[in-house]
Amino acid sequence: MKIVLRTDIAGIGKRGDLLSVADGYARNYLLPRGFAIPATPGIQAQADSMRRSRDVRDLKDRKSAEEIAQALVSKTLVIPAHAGKEGKLYGSVTSHDIADAVLAQTGIELDRRRISVDDPIRSVGMHEVPVKLHAEVEFRLNVEVVAG
Repeated sequence: MKIVLRTDIAGIGKRGDLLSVADGYARNYLLPRGFAIPATPGIQAQADSMRRSRDVRDLKDRKSAEEIAQALVSKTLVIPAHAGKEGKLYGSVTSHDIADAVLAQTGIELDRRRISVDDPIRSVGMHEVPVKLHAEVEFRLNVEVVAG
């Protein structure tokens, strides 16, 4: 069945894409939830306008993500945490703590879900934390955890 996506769906496509999917997937999942509409000859123009607006929004989002990355890549965030004598933390530093520190120290608000802390930081010292602000904008944020 040919459909036009109304929202971005990971692994399937982006808003405005004209796709051919299995009939059952379209009837039972995509169409009832409003994620897609059946492709008819008149829908093609609507799909083109969806793609154009998506491209404009994507360009704007990428530029703002690049500006934020430029501002943060040269900074070192200092996060105080309670630590023992050997430098082990009583707890950990999570992506939420890092997002709060970015806001407090630079005034830039980051979504904590964009900060990739695979294993929580549990020791004092310098750490590099990957941040993915956009599909094409990814950088490493320098975080220094100090005993405090």
